[in-house]
Amino acid sequence: MNFIVQGLEYFHKGGFVMYILLLCSLFVISIGIERALYFTKADSGRKFTEKFYHLMANGKLDEAKALAAQTKGDLALLLQAGMDKVYKGINPVNFFEIQSGISLAKFRSRLYYLSVIVTMAPLLGLLGTISGMISSFSVFNLQEGQASTITGGVGEALIATAMGLCVAIVSLAIHAYFTQRIDNIVTDMEQTFSLVESVDSRGDTNASS
Repeated sequence: MNFIVQGLEYFHKGGFVMYILLLCSLFVISIGIERALYFTKADSGRKFTEKFYHLMANGKLDEAKALAAQTKGDLALLLQAGMDKVYKGINPVNFFEIQSGISLAKFRSRLYYLSVIVTMAPLLGLLGTISGMISSFSVFNLQEGQASTITGGVGEALIATAMGLCVAIVSLAIHAYFTQRIDNIVTDMEQTFSLVESVDSRGDTNASS
């Protein structure tokens, strides 16, 4: 209980910027939760990619298509639709390019705001610190011999900087995590799409011969 009370005291001592940083932290957490829920629904996963790749590499096209139909996520849906086009004699290259671009745009949605907060939060903390230091040093205009008051005011002003750095670190960690997952998704798309397209090209070759 004392820890909570002390934390609230420090929060109020940080100045008006602390309220802005609090809103930023809540915004970062909400984005992290929303993105985690979306990735859980839309990311087919590395295990699916490995199984699909293995089946396609061994020429088990029907099993690969069945696996895609049984798996949730954008990649599985794209591969299933792409293989349908292959069976119909349609080249899926353009389909993959357009639909994968749309899918990746949805995966990247809202991550830009995290990168903005990574830059903005320390600046807001610095603003709060400078504002607090200005208020502390204004003591010179009123009284003399107030060194302890000045140093105490500077210490309180640094709370805003610490808060800004904490918000930026959390935002950076969440942004880096989801960026890495998107990189994995891009790699999975490139590997699996190339296999489906190669099947289509082999089909074209056999038909022409």
